[in-house]
Amino acid sequence: DMIVTIDFDGTLSRNDVQEYAKELIDRGVDVWVLTSRYDNLHKHLWGPNPSNVDLYAVLDIVGIPYWKVVFLNMYSKHDYLDNTFVVWHLDDDKETLDEINYYSKYTGIKGISVDDANWRKKCDKTLIKHS
Repeated sequence: DMIVTIDFDGTLSRNDVQEYAKELIDRGVDVWVLTSRYDNLHKHLWGPNPSNVDLYAVLDIVGIPYWKVVFLNMYSKHDYLDNTFVVWHLDDDKETLDEINYYSKYTGIKGISVDDANWRKKCDKTLIKHS
């Protein structure tokens, strides 16, 4: 199974990314959410949105089960992804992507920016390479 991860804020929170995630699921790709947000035990630490209600609402729309969300509690996404079988991670955070791509020669995981005009093409091309 091909596994991909998608950031939430600024990424899966976007309608175009939600549509793409649905397509991926229909194609049999294992889609996970990897967010820097705090989990339910630590959510009080995150001022802007301490409930994660918006995130769960999007999961319901897209069809991603709640157990496929990893709340990193601000831990490094690269460190978390190390030693996984993830093909690519889609994100809007340049620092996160730079770190993932810096280590990609060891991990094989490609960081793709959702702010890139060709993000969908890059995601699909990377999936084809791994199929």
